[in-house]
Formats: sequence, structure tokens, C-alpha cells
Amino acid sequence: MFKSAKTRYLPEPTDPHAFDFDPPIRDYRSIGILLINLGTPDKPTPSSIKTYLREFLSDTRVIEMPQIVWQLILRGFVLPFRPKKLAEKYSQIWFEEGSPLLVYSQDQAKGVEERLRKQGLDVHCELGMRYGNPSIQSAMDKLQQKGCERILVLPLYPQYAASTTATAIDTVNRYAARRRNQPEMRFIKRYADDKGYINCMANKVKQFWQEKGMPDYLLLSYHGLPRQVIELGDPYYRDCMDTTMRLKEALGAEGHRVKASFQSRFGAQEWVQPYTEPTLRDWAKKGVKRVDVMCPGFLADCLETLEEIQIECHDAFLEDGGEELNYIPCLNNDANWLDALTDIAKRNLGGWY
Repeated sequence: MFKSAKTRYLPEPTDPHAFDFDPPIRDYRSIGILLINLGTPDKPTPSSIKTYLREFLSDTRVIEMPQIVWQLILRGFVLPFRPKKLAEKYSQIWFEEGSPLLVYSQDQAKGVEERLRKQGLDVHCELGMRYGNPSIQSAMDKLQQKGCERILVLPLYPQYAASTTATAIDTVNRYAARRRNQPEMRFIKRYADDKGYINCMANKVKQFWQEKGMPDYLLLSYHGLPRQVIELGDPYYRDCMDTTMRLKEALGAEGHRVKASFQSRFGAQEWVQPYTEPTLRDWAKKGVKRVDVMCPGFLADCLETLEEIQIECHDAFLEDGGEELNYIPCLNNDANWLDALTDIAKRNLGGWY
């Protein structure tokens, strides 16, 4: 059979000089940590928001309905109108350096790397967004370019949900599926009841109350999910209740003030209840004067916290008779939280360093 002159063949194993060379040194010292958050538009403009929403709302983990039907709705009714409405809201909360979610998430990645390096660990941390930039692929590329053959995936979602944690892990695995030389990987599924995470929130609440006094209620507002998703087996609601119970315990005698609700409904179907804004309106009508709100499911402030809670829900509560609604910010780049997040990462690196 004819063989092209350009064809290259490995030497026959019987050739004594077949593998007579020194292979490159394999270096396992560098460990990568990929922190993943949901994502954000690049700019608070309708065009940038449209690009972001198209990717986000086309994820079948996020919208669980026949895609032929949903894409008609998305392209015909959502994308032509919603970006313009959201542009004004994003503009109200945008930082000079960019989206609050991006800025705080980058601070968290930097903080974890700095702390682990001070402990003598050769670790590289990168932030990847499930939707938008920096992408998960770009973050994984950077880690592998830095020689990280072992990568810990740390989603910035304390409570597990298929529409957040699972879709992020799906994306990492799709990246690995295209690689000839795949990295060794570990995935953190949840840390909803982690002691460090709970204590950081409890201390933040206690400090706030020392400065501002006590509210009638502390409302923990989690991002909502369709009720059907929970009925099909998603553990998200259970995780949220674990966080709520642990935070009540950490607040001791004042834990009775803690209640939970769910925000950010989308579409016409029933979602997990109670809903945040209707709860606040109902309390105001019944004579509740002051409520403090915290969002444990968000580790970095974003549109859902700074606009939906701090502005929309604040106005709704006062409109129906309430006197004071205070939003307690997310953990963001608090030093104690960066210590706790570093500890979560380090515990999951056991055996690698």
C-alpha cells in the first residue's frame, strides 16, 4: 500500500532507541481554583444586556420547557423589550469599575489566592462566569496555562440548584471533554450550613443591630425557583432551609426574628413561596414597622439585591405602611468572609498540597 512521504510514524517498540529521550518534567505543585458565579452584562446598556439575557435564558437548566416554544417567547417578547427596562436598573447600581457582581467576585478570587499563598500553597485562582465575561473557558485556559493540572471548582452558590451549580459544572465538564490532556478536577457541591459562612452572616447581622437597633423581623430573601423544580427533586429549598435554621441558631435569643422568603419570580408559573415583596407588603399592612433584609444565597451584591431589594422592596414596604426597611449587604469582600471562603477551599484541597 502506498504511504505518503509526509506521514510520521512512532518508532517500533523493538527499536532500542525508540524512547531514548528525557521527557519533560511533570509539575504537580501548582493547583488551580476556579470560582464560578452567575454572570453579568459587560455594560449597563440595552445591547449588552440583550447579549447576556440571550445566553442566560437559553440555558435549558434555567428554563425547563420545550425549547421550540420558549425560543419563540424569548426572541419575540422578552429580548425585544426587557433589556431596555433593565438598562435603567443596572445603571442605578453600576460601579465605576464595572458590575458589582463582577467586582466583588474578582475580589473573592483574589482574596482566596492571596490567603492560600501566604500559607505556602502554590495556588492560582481564576474567576469564571457561567454567562458573560470572563467566561469559564477563559478562566480554565488561564489555569492550564499556569501549569495547573489539578483544579478545584468552587461555585459561589452556597445552596445547590440545578439552575446554578449544576449548569456551571456542566460547562466545566464540556470544557474538559474537548481537552486531550484533561485536568484532574474536584467539585464543591454546597456549603449551605458551613460554620464559617453562617458565622460571617451572623456577625454581620449582630454588628448591624448594634449600630441600628433591633428590627421586628430579619427576612432572609433567597432567589426563587419554580415550585415544580423542587417537586421534581431539586434540593435547593432544603439547602435554603438549612441555612435559615443555622443562622437562627447562630443568632441565639434573637433567632426568633428570622423568617425566609423567595424573590425574583419570572413567568406565570407558581414559584416557591412565600414571595418576598408580597410578604413585606402584608407585614406593613398588619402594622410591622421595621424589617431588615439579608440575601444569604448571594455572596456578592448584584441587581437582585441592590435594586430589587434595596429599592423596589424598600419602596413597596413603605408604600403599604411600613416605616423602615434596611438592606444588610452581602458578604462581598469582607475580610472575615474571605477567610471563611479560603477555609472552605483549603478543606477541599486535602491530599493535593
